[in-house]
Amino acid sequence: MSEVDAAPAAYAVVVPSVGRPSLLRLLETLAAQTTPPAEVVVADDRRATGTATGATGAAELDLGDPGRRLAARTVRTGGRGPAAARNAGWRTVDAPWVVLLDDDVELPPDWSEHLVRDLARAGDDVGGVQGALHVPLPAHRRPTDWERGTAGLQDAAWATADMAYRRAALAAVHGLDERFPRAYREDADLALRVRLAGWRLVRGTRTTTHPVRPTDDGVSLRVQAGARDDATMRALHGRRWRERAETGRGRLRLHAATVAAAGVTLAAVLARRRGPALLGAVAWAALTADFLAVRLRPGPRPGDDVFAAELRRMAWTSLAIPFAAVRHRAAGTLAVRSGLDPWPGEVRAVLLDRDGTLVHDVPYNPDPDAVRPVDGARDVLDALRARGVRVGVVSNQSGIGRGILSTAQVDAVDARVAELLGPFDTWQRCPHAPQDGCACRKPGPGLVLAAARELGLRPAQCAVVGDIGADVGAAVAAGAAAVLVPTPQTRPEEVAAARRTAGVTVAEDLAGALAALAPRLPAPARERAA
Repeated sequence: MSEVDAAPAAYAVVVPSVGRPSLLRLLETLAAQTTPPAEVVVADDRRATGTATGATGAAELDLGDPGRRLAARTVRTGGRGPAAARNAGWRTVDAPWVVLLDDDVELPPDWSEHLVRDLARAGDDVGGVQGALHVPLPAHRRPTDWERGTAGLQDAAWATADMAYRRAALAAVHGLDERFPRAYREDADLALRVRLAGWRLVRGTRTTTHPVRPTDDGVSLRVQAGARDDATMRALHGRRWRERAETGRGRLRLHAATVAAAGVTLAAVLARRRGPALLGAVAWAALTADFLAVRLRPGPRPGDDVFAAELRRMAWTSLAIPFAAVRHRAAGTLAVRSGLDPWPGEVRAVLLDRDGTLVHDVPYNPDPDAVRPVDGARDVLDALRARGVRVGVVSNQSGIGRGILSTAQVDAVDARVAELLGPFDTWQRCPHAPQDGCACRKPGPGLVLAAARELGLRPAQCAVVGDIGADVGAAVAAGAAAVLVPTPQTRPEEVAAARRTAGVTVAEDLAGALAALAPRLPAPARERAA
């Protein structure tokens, strides 16, 4: 019997990961807790390749000690960012509390004891409880710029490096907004929306260690991409979003002045106006020197082992950062200039499984004449089209990979389905056998993500309708809504799992699926015209 079986707890853990070695250390410290989690979900968010499996699986992780094993599930989310990865994880857990952890933190031995007390003390109106973060810094010298940046997490409000949310609160706001593609601002946005939904957020007593992870010289330049997310926050939450999110103000105005000074200098040089060129150059140099000094002043001193490398990093990145920050902020502002809809928005496309959902399942069917639509399929599809909703097919066809069917035979059956029920706006097929380890086979997200890309939609603007758990798994991994329409072949445990999964509905037939999706669908064209 595993530790998880022996001591079930009222919390689950969700960890997004991109395969960093630190994940194993986190899982080791999690397995050593006196009150282990009821469930652990690792959301593997590495980008899918042609040979990477997209499946969701259950496993018992061997952590090198025969007495310490950790029951865990893995879901692969296709490289869509930590917000999407966390959503794919928490939607499937069944515990009342979900603890969101980063894959580079470590848990002290007494972490779970404090966590359980934190959760027990939370009133019914508390939607989230934050853990304190401790960032170990060198004792023999002043910290580098990157080390100070990581240490800033100690004062961050509602950071998902260790944040416990009530599952009901996450469901009420549809989880994290996946329009935040980076590990930046997605946690602040979630906290604001949970509060707007009427929940309180409080700070707990537990402490989590967040080591400074190794990185390269260009990290401070890359993180400027977060300026795009600041533009998204302003579009969603207004001009005072920083105050409400309890976050500090950056240096963007000074960066803009630096870029403007450089622009004046260049324009004056091209116009051969020596005076303005000199003034612009002096202003640019002064602002750049000030930025460099601000970054160097609290850092390592001459004689420290890292000083020379830090000086080099700070010099060239201080030249480049103002231009990168302004460019990213301008791009983000342009991207949201027309405003943003509340998350997750309307469902603009419905993607349906073929066999067992649109047509009666004939295993490995090679014959177009054997195609028979299920009752009501055409009416439901036409009703979706009348609302302006795109419709598509996402279908595993492993008969090709198994050598049972030829591609031409499946093409012929697909053509017959389209003839009877079409037109379809997208058609995505996985031809691989299960053992091929492909990136597209359901329950992986590949087919759903490919359909969304072809339609120019976000995955959250799609819904998947299918008859088995693999269809639901694909939807959850991709970030789409889902409706399960069971048939006699659907396993009872698949139905039970679907009922427990956030964003998933179980319907008796396709008409019931349409009714379940109706609140998120656009109004019919005639109603919009009226």
